[in-house]
This record gives sequence, structure tokens and C-alpha cells, in this order.
Amino acid sequence: MSRTKERKLRRQREKEEKLREQIRTGQVRYVRYEQRNKKSAMPNRINMAESPEAELEDRQDTVERATVVYRQMLPSLLKKLSRIKDPRNPNKITHKMTVLLLYGMLMFVYQTGSRRETNRTMSRILFENLKAMFPELETLPHADTLARLLAVIDVSEIQECMVELLKDLIKRKKFKNYLLKKNYLIAIDGTQKFYLNYQWDDKCLQRNVGSETKTEQYYVYVLESVLILSNGITLPLYSLFLDNKDWIKGETKQDCEQRAFYRLAKKIKKLFRNSRITIVVDGLYACGPVIKTCLENKWNYMIVLKEDCLKTVWEDAKGLMKLEPENSLHVKWGDRDQEYRWANHIEYEFNDGKRTRYLILHVVTCHETWLQEHNRSTGKVEQKETRYAWLSSKPLSERNVFERCTKIGRYRWKIENNILTEKHHGYNYEHCYSYTWNAMQGYHYLMKIGRLLNVLAVNSELLAEKVEALGVQGFIKFLKNACAGCVLDANRIREAVNRKRQWRLALIA
Repeated sequence: MSRTKERKLRRQREKEEKLREQIRTGQVRYVRYEQRNKKSAMPNRINMAESPEAELEDRQDTVERATVVYRQMLPSLLKKLSRIKDPRNPNKITHKMTVLLLYGMLMFVYQTGSRRETNRTMSRILFENLKAMFPELETLPHADTLARLLAVIDVSEIQECMVELLKDLIKRKKFKNYLLKKNYLIAIDGTQKFYLNYQWDDKCLQRNVGSETKTEQYYVYVLESVLILSNGITLPLYSLFLDNKDWIKGETKQDCEQRAFYRLAKKIKKLFRNSRITIVVDGLYACGPVIKTCLENKWNYMIVLKEDCLKTVWEDAKGLMKLEPENSLHVKWGDRDQEYRWANHIEYEFNDGKRTRYLILHVVTCHETWLQEHNRSTGKVEQKETRYAWLSSKPLSERNVFERCTKIGRYRWKIENNILTEKHHGYNYEHCYSYTWNAMQGYHYLMKIGRLLNVLAVNSELLAEKVEALGVQGFIKFLKNACAGCVLDANRIREAVNRKRQWRLALIA
């Protein structure tokens, strides 16, 4: 055995011995929490029905169930969308506005990828089946007709209609059993949509790239927010586009994520006026004005705290952790060991541009270790470790530290996973669909509605068995192929919708 390996093993034994001694003397409390769930692998088997008739029946049954779920939301959503003012000439209208907007939603529900691809794949068979599922789809428009509509209507109302749909679901208590301590958990994060090397619109943000020869890039940046349920389901909420239309180069600052946060906070406050809210954000928002905004709105928060951020707070926190060693907890979470340390009631002074303000902050750190087995490559077992730190709106204690960090703070990753899904799993987040700014935003909001409908469908009890067998992406492809492959029984689809079947979320996401 090499000397390096011996030293590592010796340090590990010393650390474990020290931990055992701290537990024995009461300096550290040891708690074993529930098993840490791991993502199950998809079955690797031939997916073949017993006969062609059985396969056709399976397709029919799946489409009926999916239609029942979609029809729980679409009629009220289309009714809301019909209230958007249509500036087109009534004498020249071929397709109703609700038909065009429904067509746009279905582009993203079935993940067709682009306007050209939608025109190419919309066969007569697919259209007839969609018409049976969604009777509002009276005519078959061209994808460019939708683009022209989105260029002239107030597309922000599309997003407001989606938010109203979420409010309706909340009123119907569809999410009541999936709140975290009766709080709505909202994660906020920003991401780039796409960029070009020329200024195609004056609202784009601008930056210089390259080390030697600077090249100007013009990009679109969006501040996203999602609603996270306790079972892991992530629902799109508000999207806020950063806008540079009032920027004067050399005189004023460009729009940025933090400024957009304050605008987004007003929208969230309006939506959840009398509800309990917990905000989770990354280290960019660990600053006085953001925390003050959360406190003014009476929101809880868990904010990532980076090592180079709020240096005075870090110094005070480290000093208090040394003075109060009893403020620690060792947790066994599945196959991972977590060591929590915290410091409460740290005074932070900042200037908000008007006067000096004081905040009371609470800091917690989590040092996590686990063994990583490389079975498929080297066969070795490697010890891994990582460290997290958060600002908490509530004082930490051994009773709430695990829940606030693992069940709330770490759920911030859900918005990152959601953005990656929208970028790489069929929703084409980074595709603009139109170089007209208004239409580009409209397609983005329609994409969010398509994403919302799919999330609620794949997490419903009616489709849980099929989604478990095929996976989320496999299910969406199966549903699209079922609608495009053969003409389905429209009467059976209508009968399935007319039967009173309650829609609810599956217990396990």
C-alpha cells in the first residue's frame, strides 16, 4: 500500500474516532434520518405487445387517459386565452386565436422542435386524432400564421393565463398535500436563452467575449421561477425577460438578474398574496437588498452563501461556531454522512442607497461525505466530500437544521434540473422560433404552458403506470406516435372525457 493511501486511511480513522468521542461526550448529536432515495434505472427489455390488436388497444387506452388529464385544464385555460385582444382584421381571419394558441401549446406538448418541423410532421391522421382529443382545434393552421399572431398581440397575457390556471389548481386544493410545512416553495434562477453576433433587437443584452480580440455578442437572458412541491414535482411559474431597451451605452447600466428579481418579487407577491412563501436562490442573491425584500414580503428564505460573499458575516459565523460547539449535528442520511454547524443572530450592516440598515442573519454549513463505488470502470471505492452553506430566515436548531437544508435549501437544484430539461429534453428552450421580440416571448410562454401540461400529465395517477414503464421522455414519444400512427376511435375518447374521473397527482413523483 502506498504512503499516500496509508495517510488517507489514517486521517479517516482519526476523524471517525474523534467523531465517536464527540458523540459519546455529547458535543455532537447523531441522528439517522430516512433512506436517501436513488433514481431507479429504466427496465432494459423488449417492449412488445402480445399482438397488433393489443398494441392498438394500449395506444387507444393511453390516449384516452392522457386526454382526461389534459381536459382537466385546457377548457378553462382556453377560455382565459380567448379574452386576449385580437388586433387582426375580422374579415380576413381564417383561424380563431384560441385555435392558433392551442396549436402553439401542442407544438411543445408533443415536442416537435421548430416551426418547420411542426409543418412537416402535422399529418392528417395526427390532426384528426388531436381534433378528437381537443375539439377546440377546429382548423389546421400553418406555423407561420401563429408567428404572425404572436408578433401583434400582448403576449404577456399568455403567461398571465397560465398563472391563473395555477391559481385555479391551488384553489381546487390539488397541491395541498404537497406543500413543505404549509409553505409554497419557489426557486428563482436566471439563464441565457440564446445569442447572436449582431444586434437583431435593441432589447438584447450586450457583452464582449474573447481574450485578445474582443467580439460583441447580443444575447437574451431570462429570470425563471418555479413552484416546487414536496414530492419533487417542479411546475413553471413566472418567466421575466431582461430588457435593455432603456440602456444608454456608457451612461446607464444594463438590466441584470438582481434588478429583475425585484420586479419578479412583485409578481409573486401579487399571486401568493396571503400565502406562506419560502424562496430558495443561489449565491448571487446573498445581499442585503434581496434579503430585505424577502423580509418586507414576510417570506422565508434559504440563500446559498459562497465563501467570498458577505465576508463580515462569514467571520462572525466562524467565530460563533468555535465558541458554541454544541450548535452541531451529525446526520446519517442514507449512504451519506452530514455534519451540520450553525451560528444564529449575526448582525449584518448594509447601505441600500438611502440609509444604513441592519439585518439579523443565521448561517449554516453542511459538510457531507460518502463512498463512491466505480464498479463499471476501475472497481475502486473512493471517498467523496463536499460542503454547502446557506443563509436561513429562521434560527437553526437540531430540530430543524436537516429539514431546512436538505428538504428546502437543496431543492434549489430543482430549478436547474428544470431548465436543463427545457433546454435538452425536447422543449428547445434555446431556440427563439422568431426574430421578432414579441413573438419570441410568446413562443417562450407557450413552451411553458406545454411544459406545465406535460408535468401534470406524467405525474398524474391515471398515467403513473405507463410513465413508470417508459420514462417521461419515452411516454411523450409514445403518446405522439400513438396519435400519429393510426386513426383512433374518436367516440371512445369523447366518452372517456365525459365520464367523471377525478384527477390527482401520484403519491410518488
